Formats: sequence, structure tokens, C-alpha cells
Amino acid sequence: MKPLLLVDGYNVIGAWDVPKDEGLSIEEARERLVHLVADYAGYSGQEVIVVFDGHYTDRPTRSRVMMHGVEVIFTKHAESADNYIEAACAHVPSWRPVRVATSDAVIQTITLGRGATRMSSREFLMELSQVRISGKKHMQDEKISRGDIFSRLPPEQRAIFDKMRRGEE
Repeated sequence: MKPLLLVDGYNVIGAWDVPKDEGLSIEEARERLVHLVADYAGYSGQEVIVVFDGHYTDRPTRSRVMMHGVEVIFTKHAESADNYIEAACAHVPSWRPVRVATSDAVIQTITLGRGATRMSSREFLMELSQVRISGKKHMQDEKISRGDIFSRLPPEQRAIFDKMRRGEE
């Protein structure tokens, strides 16, 4: 089972300069964050759940949606993202690694007590950027083409297939 990362979505958006600098609406900032987190999840191999507060909405139930391969939770009325994250940490088996990305000191302390590792929103944003850069570099270094199986073969196997293609063996 993959390691689990729980992200306090609005907390991370609040620590992120991009929405302010680019004048993004809250919907645009959410979409951009989820897209970046999806890339991060692909490169890091973690299961990621991004939780957004529905605390001040009239939403009667919690909603779950998969966006770009990332689970996105919108909490219900009177339930904060912190409440959801705390409960999720309590229900994860002790052998599964769990990390929480939030700058809320109270939720950091509570989830730490539940066995999770914590990181601030700014640390998470830096990690997002670093993992994305290193993942792209790795793909370029490996010269992996997603649609070309031949490029994924070791050089000696490619040489054998080239000879067969040319009718040399």
C-alpha cells in the first residue's frame, strides 16, 4: 500500500503566492493546486487526498471526487478540513506511513500524536516544486517516451530488434 499524504487544501492555497500574484479566483486556485498535486503524486508514488473546508457552506454531506487521479474531499457543513484530516489519521493502520501538509499548529500536533508526519504548507509547496523538477529531469535523462515501448528497452535488446528488423539475423 502506498504512503498517504493528506493536504489541507485551503491552508496550502493561503501559503501559496501564485493565486495572489496571478489574481486567480478560489476555484482556479483549487484547480491549479489539484493539478500540481496530481503531478506530484505521479512522480512521488504516494496516494494523495486534498481536503477543502465546507465548514461555512450549506453542503449537507461530504463530497468526494477524483480529479486527475487525486482524491479531492469537500467537507460538509460544520466539518472543517482539520476535523476530516484528524479522523482520517486515526483510521489509517499504524503500519502505513501518513504525512499531513498544513500550517495549522493544532492539527499538526494532533496528527503527530496519531502517528503522522507533519509538514508546513510552505514546505509542501517547496517539495511539490522540487519533486516536479526532479521527475521531469529523470524522464528526460531516461529518454522515456510514454507512447514508445521500444525506447524503454535496454540498449542490447534494442540492438537485437534492430538487426531482426533489418533482416540481419
